[in-house]
Amino acid sequence: MKAVIVAGGLGTRLRPLTLKTPKPMLKIGKKPILEHLIDWNKKNGVKSFVICVSYLRENIEDYFKDGKKFGVDIEYAVSNKPLATAGQLKTAEDFIDDTFVCVYGDSLFDFSLRNMIKQHKAKKSFVTMALNEYKTNLEYGVIDTSKTGKVLSWEEKPEIKANINIGCYVMEPDVFRLIPKNKPYGMDNVIKKAMKKKLVSGFITKKSFTDIGNKKSYEQANLEYTQKFGKKR
Repeated sequence: MKAVIVAGGLGTRLRPLTLKTPKPMLKIGKKPILEHLIDWNKKNGVKSFVICVSYLRENIEDYFKDGKKFGVDIEYAVSNKPLATAGQLKTAEDFIDDTFVCVYGDSLFDFSLRNMIKQHKAKKSFVTMALNEYKTNLEYGVIDTSKTGKVLSWEEKPEIKANINIGCYVMEPDVFRLIPKNKPYGMDNVIKKAMKKKLVSGFITKKSFTDIGNKKSYEQANLEYTQKFGKKR
């Protein structure tokens, strides 16, 4: 099985850190985000990769080369312009002929990808999405009213729970048919197309994940990593 890592974004919310370094190559501890992702996939039995590259792609290709140094096989799918998540994924089509994993190159995961793949195959799913049980508290009191406007209840700063998309999928190769070629296209559009055919399953995990989308989340990710592993890794 192969994993496709979407790693071609501009990383505009992390500038100036990403002016000379693509976001997936920013370091968490001693390693780039991308290396952590590869290690996680390898730990879960996936050792062949297609990395979708575009912005500052030489940084990624020069570091990982063919992957042998890291005990994996790496190929590169190249685009010359930003194509959004699914548009970038489309560039890997010629490298894929079987069930595959797709992950975004700016997130870190700690759940069992093996179990997700097993569930995908057992349910014979077309797409399986990794979902995280997310909890947060609203900042305000929530008021429930009747149709006539009568106030029925007041709940102060309630906790709400929802399953959120964390940017990891197990997919069948026919998913590429849902993505236009050489055009910016979001993954949400692809999933919604598949949902209309009732072909999407969810794999819910309570394990933490880290989305490195801006400077604050990047600093927090480094802090948490240092607290967990120290400064040597």
